[in-house]
Amino acid sequence: MMIPAQLSLIGFYNLCQKLHMVDSYLPLIIPAIASPGTVFFLRQYVQSTLSKALLEAARIDGAGELHIFHRIVLPIMAPGIATMSIGSFIGNWNNYLVPLILLNTPDKMTLPVMISTLNAATDLQKNQGAIYLGVAISVVPILIVFCFCSKYIISSISAGSVKE
Repeated sequence: MMIPAQLSLIGFYNLCQKLHMVDSYLPLIIPAIASPGTVFFLRQYVQSTLSKALLEAARIDGAGELHIFHRIVLPIMAPGIATMSIGSFIGNWNNYLVPLILLNTPDKMTLPVMISTLNAATDLQKNQGAIYLGVAISVVPILIVFCFCSKYIISSISAGSVKE
């Protein structure tokens, strides 16, 4: 977590090149799903919120492991998953460096790369409206993800917890 991600960028590019994933959206999506920070946060969250007595009670009642996971663990983990989903989505949506290096086709460029391309144009006066429109459009998906995930965080705050 202390090592900047930019240091591993050359190795990541070489890996993507060997897997034939350069100029594809897959290397932008897959590493974001299981980043080390997300795994560490969710592990700490589960350890602090999930009671072992609750799991033992479910096993005594005859629930299988998949049933326990889907009916007990996932609802308890929902606020942590929603929190990390919001943070991870915003961080990867606004990512500039990795898409700039991995995506070569102008049609596949992400919004931050396209906005910086418009900003670097020679005739800045004509592109000012397009830059502002790009910034406004780039905020819309973030608001949608926040609205979708915030209901899980709010519902967990109002719900009760298991008394130990």
